[in-house]
Amino acid sequence: MTFLLANVVTGLVALIHLYILVLEMFLWNTPKGRKAFGLTPEFAQATQVLAANQGLYNGFLAAGLIWGLLLGSAGLPVKLFFLGCVAVAGVYGAATASRKILYIQALPAVLGLALFGVSGAL
Repeated sequence: MTFLLANVVTGLVALIHLYILVLEMFLWNTPKGRKAFGLTPEFAQATQVLAANQGLYNGFLAAGLIWGLLLGSAGLPVKLFFLGCVAVAGVYGAATASRKILYIQALPAVLGLALFGVSGAL
């Protein structure tokens, strides 16, 4: 049961990163994107290309997590690797950009890792 819950959390982390991809790549310079990141129109316009690049990286994180899920039980190492990447990126983002990244990115990833550990999968 805990292993299933860990996979559900992994899927949610993937969905979060797909949503971040959309915000950063396609909605950055829109009212919704600016509100999500607390940006002025001028700053959003000036950083749109950089944000799209960030969005692409978030998409790769999501793709890795989805790949791990699709591999079934053989995907555990892939899921652990990408959850670890998300956790590290979330801690770094919280330290350098916004504290809320800790709760939006790092905490769900750490929860997923912990659930895999508790499930006995490690």
